Amino acid sequence: MADSRTVDLTNCDREPIHILGSIQPVGFLLALTADWMVARASANLDQYLGQAPADVIGKPIHEVLLPGAIHELRNRTALLRGPDSVERLFGIRLTEADTRFDIAVHLSGGNVVIEAEPTSGEHGDVTGMVRSMIARLDQCGDLATFFREGARQVRALVGFDRVMVYRFATDGSGEVVAEACKPGIGRFLGLHYPASDIPAQARILYTRNLLRVIADVDAVPVPIEPQLDAAGEPLDLSLSLLRSVSPIHIEYLKNMGVGASMSISILVDGKLWGLFACHHYSPRCPSFERRSVTELFSQMFSMRLESRERQQTVEFERRARDISDQLLGAVASDETLLRDPDWLADILTHAIPADGVGVWLAGNYAFSGITPPTEDFRRIVRALNATAAGKVYATDHIGTLIADAEKFADGTAGLLAIPISRSPRDYVVLFRSELVRSVRWAGDPHKPVEYGPNGPRLTPRESFEEWKELVRGRSQPFTASELRVAETLRATLIEVVLRLSDEASAERQQASARQELLIAELNHRVRNILGLIRGLIRQSQPSDAAVKSFVKVVDGRIHALARAHNQITEDHWGPASLQALIDAEAAAFIEDGERLVGEGEPVLLNPQAYSTMALILHELVTNSTKYGSLSVPEGSVRLGWARTERGDLEIHWRDVGGPAVRKPSRKGFGTTIIERSVPYDLGGEARVRYEKAGFEADFCIPARHVSEPRDPNGPAIRFARTSPGHREEPPADLLAGQRLLLVEDSLIIALDAEDIATRLGADDVVTAASVDAALDLIAASPPTVAILDINLGNGNSFPIADALLGRDVPFMFATGYGEQAQFPDQHRGRPVVQKPYTIENVARALAEMLS
Repeated sequence: MADSRTVDLTNCDREPIHILGSIQPVGFLLALTADWMVARASANLDQYLGQAPADVIGKPIHEVLLPGAIHELRNRTALLRGPDSVERLFGIRLTEADTRFDIAVHLSGGNVVIEAEPTSGEHGDVTGMVRSMIARLDQCGDLATFFREGARQVRALVGFDRVMVYRFATDGSGEVVAEACKPGIGRFLGLHYPASDIPAQARILYTRNLLRVIADVDAVPVPIEPQLDAAGEPLDLSLSLLRSVSPIHIEYLKNMGVGASMSISILVDGKLWGLFACHHYSPRCPSFERRSVTELFSQMFSMRLESRERQQTVEFERRARDISDQLLGAVASDETLLRDPDWLADILTHAIPADGVGVWLAGNYAFSGITPPTEDFRRIVRALNATAAGKVYATDHIGTLIADAEKFADGTAGLLAIPISRSPRDYVVLFRSELVRSVRWAGDPHKPVEYGPNGPRLTPRESFEEWKELVRGRSQPFTASELRVAETLRATLIEVVLRLSDEASAERQQASARQELLIAELNHRVRNILGLIRGLIRQSQPSDAAVKSFVKVVDGRIHALARAHNQITEDHWGPASLQALIDAEAAAFIEDGERLVGEGEPVLLNPQAYSTMALILHELVTNSTKYGSLSVPEGSVRLGWARTERGDLEIHWRDVGGPAVRKPSRKGFGTTIIERSVPYDLGGEARVRYEKAGFEADFCIPARHVSEPRDPNGPAIRFARTSPGHREEPPADLLAGQRLLLVEDSLIIALDAEDIATRLGADDVVTAASVDAALDLIAASPPTVAILDINLGNGNSFPIADALLGRDVPFMFATGYGEQAQFPDQHRGRPVVQKPYTIENVARALAEMLS
């Protein structure tokens, strides 16, 4: 126990905020055992369900809630994947009363935790809403505008008085980088907050539970009964949406005059980048559905932010590699340039910003720009020799490397040292001047301890006037990207100094490995994002025909980008074959590949042009398949290309033998892609003509995007392969020749199972959600094998099993009920696959059954 006399900003870090033992009163909580018995309940249960906690604890859940509600909850529980997964249901009737609830379900310490709030009745076009919000983000030209637009969108969605985009620094402190608020309440934009304002354990929870709402700072917490289980443990509420609030944090919010707050996590590269921090100056609780939409928007915002930051990093490092190549070419022909600090400074500072450069080569030195005195430079070199050999070294405070550095810190405060040999130690050192930073703090981060209403703890600051702190003796820190660039430059310089010796060769291999690692990581992230977006779109399955058509179009465009991405990343983000792109599009949409033939000399497009042309070709093929020459059997497309004298690439598309063409009355997004992508993205030209005999399009791609292949035949199209080290897939022909009947009343689960069956080689998969539908399918065209979900909401699948048994069709059951599943005598001993479905457990059960 810490002495109260030494209370400081770290006290809050020791508060167990995930096991406070109570919830906010806007809803109720039930905790169930693994066999679905009520183990805990919030004290306000009777307010919502008309039953006190003592009346339900120890009872099976089917004696508390309606069977239909339990079925929905079990299905959602079966979908929980991973330790931090939360599933949601909307508008569910739990009891005979008319009240409907919005529900969140998660697992905690072996318990199924159910949290419910009265439904708001709000229903809208969620997909359209989020799509519109993301479209606005995509129109932002820079990050500052991007952050500001994100804050505006969230405020419009949840209606809080103030919404801030709060970015964390590496030390845990934070800064408000964007803000949207109602007039007359002051501005927090640009303010900094110490790391203790959001303690470490709270930041960890933000990576697990992405949305946190505090509806009313004056609300009385509702205890969970019993507080401790049989083992004396409290309920872990880390993933709880209703978890009550730390008294320390409540005091902090009241000192700010805040009546309600909400925070939504922004995760970039799997780490907590920042938050959407929302404040309201009176109680406010957005509906469960509106909060879920906000969380989805935040996830899409995070992906867009990650993509923008990664794109900036890749572009910066690409330019740096170009400078490295320039450096290598120049020094290789004139080694004396390495001893010219002015020339080196001009080259290197274009890659890594610096105010001065010092060169130490074989005991000799030379300077350019702002550097330390000569003797201090010698001391720096001797200190660098004590650091790890062969590695770039960087610091924003030279005082950590040598003593008495403050005497020259006003000129040179930070350095980045690039070793260019091993013995003797030679260096190129980049120096940065002192950066006197005037940081606007929201209060003094070093303010002494005060004793507040919660005892000897830090009382949150009651004054938020700006407090300025000057940071002296430090430079602008060198970023991770700059360090990677420095490693690349180091490899280049060593190659020149050591004249392609064995050691230099090893250094080049290391640099190449680092570059490939960066490309592999980028490829992994982009594929994940494309896969996630495709999954969201494909699994939506809207009922409206127009929206279905839109989803199909968008999915096709994303798939076209994915195919292009696979090709260019297989070549380490290098140029890829135009013919391969045409072959891929033809294979994806046209059974007879001879109807779309490319004619031209082999040519490569750089990644940017390749991705652009992938979208354009996809739109051209799609339009021709729907309306043009590829919509009739006798039609075809002539697609030719050639280089001009200037080296530009001209591409010509001609529809031949199709129906008569008329210019459309309206211009869709696909037409915009065809007409504007090449001029806008590539600086080229595009022309389209709606000739009566057939649609025509001409494109001119500037020479800088085009190159000739080393292999005249060009690289073949390639698709994603399984990564090394992954477990082997179950046999792809396990269900070959089989017609599979899948009976499942949950669409999402059915889609998962259907995908698994297809991967196992099933020729035909038919699905049914009810007994009647399944019996109709069996009568019309009997399956050869079947998987039956036992519980189908209002009934079970045993009548279907009887029909299959009478036809001697092999089948197995699927259930999320585990050991509790009860079978009639004639079906005991049948194979059972436990939900959630995985390809391994389905394949194992099918193989056992079919053998």
